[in-house]
Amino acid sequence: MDRSPDIVVIGSGMGGATFAAGLAGRGLRVVILERGEHLKAAPENADARAIFQRGYFRPRETWDDGAGRPFNPGNYAYVGGNTKFYGAVLIRYREADFSALEHAEGLSPAWPISYADLEPWYGAAERLYEVRGEAELDPTEPPRSSDYAHGPVPDEPSIAEVRERMAGAGLKPFTLPLGMDIERWLKHAAVPWDAFPNVDDGKSDAETCGLKVALSDPGITLLTGARATRLVTGPGGRIEAVDYEKDGETIRLAPRLVVLAAGAVQSAAMLLANGLANRSDQVGRNFMNHNATALIAIDPRFRNRSVYQKTLGLNDFYFNDGNGGPPLGNVQLLGRVTAPILKANVPFAPEWGLKIVADHAVDWYLMSEDLPHPDSRVRVNGSRIVLDWQRTNWGPHVRLAKVMAERCRAAGFPLVLTKTFDRKTPSHQCGTVRMGDDGASSPVNTHGRAWDHPNLYVVDASVLPTSAAVNPALTVAALALRAADHVLRHELGGAS
Repeated sequence: MDRSPDIVVIGSGMGGATFAAGLAGRGLRVVILERGEHLKAAPENADARAIFQRGYFRPRETWDDGAGRPFNPGNYAYVGGNTKFYGAVLIRYREADFSALEHAEGLSPAWPISYADLEPWYGAAERLYEVRGEAELDPTEPPRSSDYAHGPVPDEPSIAEVRERMAGAGLKPFTLPLGMDIERWLKHAAVPWDAFPNVDDGKSDAETCGLKVALSDPGITLLTGARATRLVTGPGGRIEAVDYEKDGETIRLAPRLVVLAAGAVQSAAMLLANGLANRSDQVGRNFMNHNATALIAIDPRFRNRSVYQKTLGLNDFYFNDGNGGPPLGNVQLLGRVTAPILKANVPFAPEWGLKIVADHAVDWYLMSEDLPHPDSRVRVNGSRIVLDWQRTNWGPHVRLAKVMAERCRAAGFPLVLTKTFDRKTPSHQCGTVRMGDDGASSPVNTHGRAWDHPNLYVVDASVLPTSAAVNPALTVAALALRAADHVLRHELGGAS
């Protein structure tokens, strides 16, 4: 392998894979370092008991919380990163999410770029990830210069009934934009895709879309089982070398450019461990993780015969509480919650009883913005990662759950149960290396380049200034494509 490539990309998740895809066909020598391996086809891939009860795919590592208590994080280390298990909701941030927004418990600050700056890249990301959708149903839908190339994933009959019921309760259901070839997925197995792994089974993830395009270029190489350990600096703060470990051996690469895309926690930990990009003292700070709750609405007269379920969203409370008050957040369907999944959370209950509940229920995912706070942070303690998440804006999330329960009852679901997600569930982690306009207050600029290191870029969710209240994957992809274009035009002088 070439030890002096043009670019080393650390991480093959949504940011790293998409950035590499943006370089394909340009005659560059690129090495992608991924600490995990490829997911393989296995019976456990479609086994809810293996996934949810036995934690078959969970990482075998522990982090510490702010009080020093160890916990097992839900961050996956596979080629494609967390997108291998994500719900494939590829939705744009709303236009106003890029401006300052007042919330009941604080300010969501303005981005240093506007929605208009990112809009063309949103379209490019939708094409790369083959997003299926239907515009103009959502009242908060931002302006777009291109339509979806594919029609939406259809509602199953049970969910079509839920759509009608929610509309009858005064809400405006919209169709979720999804990276999902549903016919291929159902040929693979009659299971939901949300939280189930994908091995080229129809889900548009970082491996099956971003890496597929990148690796079509013979100059782009993926190394698996390769954990980056050190970034070596030289004169002027340039990164002169990247050390990584593979099969017990430490290997050094000397690229012209380094792109860090290991995720909001791991990227911050890498920079902190190497003492990089932190003149602003902001690396690791402003960690955000959506306030998230599962809501199960039950009607004994309703029979949920759906397999995948996840096709509806509600943004009626996205910018206000329904009565002119502060924003509450986004609501969308979860993947179908079956008895084996419920038992993972209620282990003392028999599955036959939980099946009765699941058969008459519809499952919602409630998501509210977690505001940036400097004391919500990632730290490193020797070789251990410390995730000291300081949850913010919790009151509006409680209010969202209450309002949504009222609307579910109005729609004919008299019994409502809720369960909040904790720190063991990575609900769209972001913000630890956020972009900004100057090096005194931010680690990287608006293209992800480190202010202190002219050949170091960060292109994952860590650069997001705010979490907004929708899934961030498409925004990460759009920013990565924008960064790749910038690098091609301004950094590598002559890449064709």
